[in-house]
Amino acid sequence: MYPGKWAQKFPEKPAVINAATGDSISYKQLNERSNQLANLMFDMGVRPGDHVAIFMENNLRYFEVLWAAMRSGLYLTPINRYLTDEEAGYILDNCEAKVLVASKFLEEVAAKIPQHAPNCKTCLMVDGVVEGYESYEDKIANQSIENLAEEPAGQFMLYSSGTTGQPKGIFRAMSGDRVDESAGPIGGMLTGLWSADENSIYLSPAPLYHSAPSGFCHGVQALGGTIVMMPKFDGIAALKAIEEYKVTHSQWVPTMFSRMLKMPEADLKQFDLSSHKVAIHAAAPCPAGIKKKMFDWWGPIIYEYYGGTELNGFTHCAPQEWLANEGTVGKPLLGIIHICDEEGKELPVGEAGIVYFEMPQMPFEYHKDPSKTKKAQHPDHDNWSALGDVGYVNKDGYLFLTDRSSFMIISGGVNIYPQEIENEMILHDKIADVAVIGVPSEEMGEEVKAVVQLIPGVEASDELAAELVGYARENIAHYKCPKSVDFTDELPRLPTGKLYKRVLKDKYWSKKGSRIV
Repeated sequence: MYPGKWAQKFPEKPAVINAATGDSISYKQLNERSNQLANLMFDMGVRPGDHVAIFMENNLRYFEVLWAAMRSGLYLTPINRYLTDEEAGYILDNCEAKVLVASKFLEEVAAKIPQHAPNCKTCLMVDGVVEGYESYEDKIANQSIENLAEEPAGQFMLYSSGTTGQPKGIFRAMSGDRVDESAGPIGGMLTGLWSADENSIYLSPAPLYHSAPSGFCHGVQALGGTIVMMPKFDGIAALKAIEEYKVTHSQWVPTMFSRMLKMPEADLKQFDLSSHKVAIHAAAPCPAGIKKKMFDWWGPIIYEYYGGTELNGFTHCAPQEWLANEGTVGKPLLGIIHICDEEGKELPVGEAGIVYFEMPQMPFEYHKDPSKTKKAQHPDHDNWSALGDVGYVNKDGYLFLTDRSSFMIISGGVNIYPQEIENEMILHDKIADVAVIGVPSEEMGEEVKAVVQLIPGVEASDELAAELVGYARENIAHYKCPKSVDFTDELPRLPTGKLYKRVLKDKYWSKKGSRIV
């Protein structure tokens, strides 16, 4: 299923709406414009299996490029709009894209990207042009709106965020399907797990370059639903969009929940959210205290899943399952879970270790990097792979994530996982965001430090730092608690919810304990 089917059934129905402006693209427009770009790229010699990249903010045109690639058998690489020209250029060059589509909105960075990828011969720009680019609108204007003779289904090739080094391209083989044969794996999940269909209205508050937003939006449009796209997340704007557009489905990251819950209660209750039937969250485990507050507010409509862009495994947790197994990310629906120590030995039920998923065969590889692919595999089983998460499975088979293995703090020989501490501290009414890291300690090797972003109107002070340490000691075992608290105006967190802890840690490890102010 794809826009062509829905353009015939309900041509004027919005395929996507900009929540901030009310502007929209109908299924007829989406079908015709994606066909025009598909025909343009075919005329330029782009063929199934080739790559196309997109560097754009949350823009309605995004979906035209997405579907042009998906109906042409191409690999589509969305590039993080917050990268520098050198970082974005690295991805463009590494994925060997033959076409780049960027936006005038990002011209300051976009103008410099092509110099880093000389083999990308065609650069198009929407909403205007800068030197080195041709007008997207002009180039597709005279192209046919008819389908290509053959329309093999395309595939995403996304890149990791690069929090621990250069971004890695996540390569998966093409399905071999035609684009009109199925809604793809995420479309299937939307139907099977969350009852989405052509009547669904899906709120997308996150950046489209990220794996889940782009994949879920693709799935919703494959099913004929309508996307309500937010240019950027804002709590009040999100709640207003649910009411105004009668949103039925949505997807969030936990930081969005915590930020909404910090808003005045009157703001939270002023909107009619009765249309909202399914709220999905992922990207990171949600602190149990935050999630319980969300259930109190929204009711039992919150679903959770855990899985990487690699699609090497997938767990899912329905509302009642989570309430009965507080803190879980669910049971596996794709892959068999194995919890192993650092040498690869399987651990008993309830003991934390590296989370591996067993699949019939390795479902992905890191583009041009066999050593990183090998590193993700179990030392003794090529079809078991891990993404660097630590967790355990309880006696009923539910997975609980402890933290990222790279975030673990070793203090005096004891392993401490920051996530547990962060989950408690974020509940403090003066904390907007918090990151817990290990910093150098002559005595212990590392000691625990909390870096805190305060809510607006609260001033940092030594007294408040002592208060927060005391709060942690009331709720967490003392050996795990922060020895100190630093304050910062804003933590280095992407709109996707991902925190760049490496950036924080570098400030301390490179300068031996220098203080963030």
